[in-house]
Amino acid sequence: MGEKQNQPFQLSFNPCLKVDFRGSRVTSDGGLIVVRELDERIGFGELIEQHLTDARRGKNTQFRLADLFRQSVYSRLAGYEDVNDAERLSQDPTFRLIGSEKIWDRGAALTSRLQSFETEMLTAEENFAGLARINRQLIVRVEALHSPSTRRGGLPSLLIAALAASAASRIDARRRRRKPPGGLTQGGGVF
Repeated sequence: MGEKQNQPFQLSFNPCLKVDFRGSRVTSDGGLIVVRELDERIGFGELIEQHLTDARRGKNTQFRLADLFRQSVYSRLAGYEDVNDAERLSQDPTFRLIGSEKIWDRGAALTSRLQSFETEMLTAEENFAGLARINRQLIVRVEALHSPSTRRGGLPSLLIAALAASAASRIDARRRRRKPPGGLTQGGGVF
């Protein structure tokens, strides 16, 4: 008696998802859920669908392009510097929830799929240009959030800047790692 029960709260990017404490499912990347909410509010998924091309067909489309892109970006935001942790993260509760409903039960992409996405799909000429368009649109949308006439729910500036900076760094990284003719990567390294 006298104890107040904490009620879970709902997120707009996934109305079925309620944030609540459950000790049995632990993740060290739970803060990404807030970034995912920001992602939803600024229409990041729409930008991905509008500006990136998915040339895969048939069984190669197990994961939506937006899910692969989010997994790639969010793992960098969480501090994972490459795809080596993708297999472990595919079963992490946070990484499962940041994607579409299709991966909630199945899990996110494994290392080989994510590496293929980053080194082949994103570096395709049309996607390279699409990344630049996404970056420009993110900046426009983030600036609109900061405008006094269009403020939305007091989103923290740090999160807005983090998402915009992440997109910008992805474009810069792609430019540096772009494959020259002959299939070798610039700088001698493989992403």
